[in-house]
Amino acid sequence: MDSMGTARWLSIVGIGEDGWDGLSPAARAAVEGAAILYGGNRHLDLVPVVAGQERLPWPLPITDAFPGLIARRGQRICVLASGDPSWYGVGATLSRLVPAAETTVIPAASAFSLAASRLGWPLQDCRCLTVHGRPLEQVVPHLQPNSKLLLLSWDGTTPAKLAALLRARGFGKSHLTVLEAMGGPREARLEATADAWTAEQVADLNTIALDCVASPGAQILPLAPGLPDDWFEHDGQITKREVRAVTLSFLAPRRGELLWDVGAGSGSIGIEWMLCDPANRAIAVEHHPERIDRILANAASFGVPGLALARGKAPAVLAGLEQPDAIFIGGGLTADGVLAACWDALPAGGRIAANAVTLESEAVLFDAHKRLGGELTQIAVARASAVGGFRGWRAAMPVTLWRAEKPHGEGTWTA
Repeated sequence: MDSMGTARWLSIVGIGEDGWDGLSPAARAAVEGAAILYGGNRHLDLVPVVAGQERLPWPLPITDAFPGLIARRGQRICVLASGDPSWYGVGATLSRLVPAAETTVIPAASAFSLAASRLGWPLQDCRCLTVHGRPLEQVVPHLQPNSKLLLLSWDGTTPAKLAALLRARGFGKSHLTVLEAMGGPREARLEATADAWTAEQVADLNTIALDCVASPGAQILPLAPGLPDDWFEHDGQITKREVRAVTLSFLAPRRGELLWDVGAGSGSIGIEWMLCDPANRAIAVEHHPERIDRILANAASFGVPGLALARGKAPAVLAGLEQPDAIFIGGGLTADGVLAACWDALPAGGRIAANAVTLESEAVLFDAHKRLGGELTQIAVARASAVGGFRGWRAAMPVTLWRAEKPHGEGTWTA
């Protein structure tokens, strides 16, 4: 308990469709003992009215309620949430606002647990996702043969939209099970393959279980870097597949890190960086309007719609961006001040990689290597192609790559 006597003033109680009957004695005590009770209208209707208790339905957006809730710190507050509040729920959000020492969380069974139990799926073998308030395309990286996905829907139209996405990507034979209002008297179940799905609308409260089956020719995202070039929309300004794989190994992505992809072109480097881990983020820096449109289309197609954009020319547009953990420079190397601004933006331990195909941009990398050390590598790729009635090797332009890690105590570029 601190000087304000605010030990555990906030209770977050998970509640299922079975309502009051399904709550433990501890959960019931938290609800009945609260001076203020927050929750959605559906949740509030599931618990009895307590004399003198203030009941506050969530506004839209729900985040509008948080300043008022925090302002009542120290009062007896209870928040009702669906299932396990800490799994894609309001508990996860409030945990970033209220210290754990001031909070008591009493979870109910999550929708994921209920769905797995209904289907007999080992929960540890399932990928648990949410598309509630998030782009549906986020499921794309998880569409792998034999994968089992559990998804929290946005609303009653989500299953039909998911079935359409599956058909478009060659996963039409995948089996969907839609579980409505699990744990309550309205519980229901619908099943069909994506190819055979016809229900345009189901109950808004639903969870989808997806057993992935890939048809021949399905576009399956590999788990290693170096996606085929023709999977991207591009105008030729793309880091080619083999070079991209090496570049990503030089950038060495780690969980939860932020990349600047400067001179992003098609966005391929930033997209593959984000595909390495769902927690990874990237900012694509680009000023060509047509390329910006392609970057957005590619990000959606590959299931990373969260790729951010900085629209403008480097180095000016870099000012004010969130500090990156790593930077890739694929275009604009010869522009005055770009490499210096990128180096200065890196924290100690941050990584930088830059690629050059012209003598002028190569000279910039030679200078960087002389100033800052790191590694210089040149890659030459040749691909077999037709030569009359025969085949021969057709060489692509060699690419020079520079990578470096910023040491601790390192000053600015000009220091």
